[in-house]
Amino acid sequence: MKKDPFKIHTLGSAERLSPLPLSSNKGDKLFNFVTDSQKIVFKTGLDAYNQALNAGTQPLCVEKAGPRKKVFFNPENTTAAIVTCGGLCPGINNVIRSLVMGLHYFYGVPRIIGIPYGYQGLGPENTHPYHELTPDKVRDIHQFGGTILGSSRGGQEPSDIVDTLVRLGIDMLFTIGGDGTLKGCEAIGREIESRGLNISVIGIPKTIDNDIDLIDKSFGFETAYDVASPIVRDAHNEAKGAYNGIAIVKLMGRDSGFIAASAAMAMPEVNFLLVPELPFQLEGENGLLDLLERRLKAKHHAVIVVAEGAGQHLIKSDAEIRDASGNIKHKDIGVFLNAEIAAHFKAQKTEVTIKYIDPSYIIRSAPANASDSIFCNRLAYQAVHGAMAGKTRFVVGLLNNQLVYLPIEEVVQHRKKIDLEGELWFAALQSTGQPFTIG
Repeated sequence: MKKDPFKIHTLGSAERLSPLPLSSNKGDKLFNFVTDSQKIVFKTGLDAYNQALNAGTQPLCVEKAGPRKKVFFNPENTTAAIVTCGGLCPGINNVIRSLVMGLHYFYGVPRIIGIPYGYQGLGPENTHPYHELTPDKVRDIHQFGGTILGSSRGGQEPSDIVDTLVRLGIDMLFTIGGDGTLKGCEAIGREIESRGLNISVIGIPKTIDNDIDLIDKSFGFETAYDVASPIVRDAHNEAKGAYNGIAIVKLMGRDSGFIAASAAMAMPEVNFLLVPELPFQLEGENGLLDLLERRLKAKHHAVIVVAEGAGQHLIKSDAEIRDASGNIKHKDIGVFLNAEIAAHFKAQKTEVTIKYIDPSYIIRSAPANASDSIFCNRLAYQAVHGAMAGKTRFVVGLLNNQLVYLPIEEVVQHRKKIDLEGELWFAALQSTGQPFTIG
């Protein structure tokens, strides 16, 4: 029998009745417990359905998130921990708050530990104090950006982390982070399994770039392009305020251009959108410089939005440098474009005024907007329900507009990128009016 790639790992059989006053009967006006047999179809297209139908098999499905009638852990004897890793992102504090509130008020978990400064706080050399998280301590943190726990990049040995979990008596660890954090969470879970321990590890995907695979979106993404949109508007005002004015706005997006594309469509004053998924050229007919010349002759101003990972093939580099998480440190495409465009028009003796704007750290440190706040709450609550049921090595995420549980090992196989043949990119091209290819 073929292995189900979306089967969720569990610590064992859940035998205790949940303390939640929910129902198992339809029609009684109470929310019903979710069962493991409730599934969400992974691919909703008719082609995938017909393929399964013709093969006489069930379509590929994923497990629906939600509270289970029976739980694995005895809530009153459970200790939970929360750790935040990687770069900042709007909504982290919202997730922390909702985890604490859910654990405390839904299940009566008596102790919740906040781990300081990412996975470093779980290492053997940690010198920072642990946080005792209570509803009173986290009540107002959702109003602020950043993370009250601190964060860091770079991992620790999974064996050392598990030693710390055992020493602290932790039964479940909620990890809030992106691709590297989730890979670390999976490694911790495997180490726990090899020791035969009953410790659940849960991932809540956090990446402002929206590049976590399989899920519809990650929290903080909507806030990011929401905050970026007025910056793009003001950049347009700057460009129009000068004869042959050019505004370059660099937005986040190391490997994926979702923020840049979304901000450009939300504020449709952008003329050129450059993303990592689409290689572009500066020189030649229909190169960026040629297109920019034509734009200035016609309108005497232009707005360029560029994702940080775009155009790296154009920048000469002596050596590849990586950050503490193992990610390639990109060269500054904004500074590069600024210099190249200025040099090009200077050589032509054409007067231009260039404004280069990089709001990255402002955007990622912003508090979550209303939509993301709601999303963070829902993610955290469903993570709590899954953990209490004894599920482990899973992430909670939105798939086909439904909250589901997905195995971490499947989510981290690939980075999500803009599909250049998809509707999103086509919509972005229609918004900017730029050619399908540049160069």
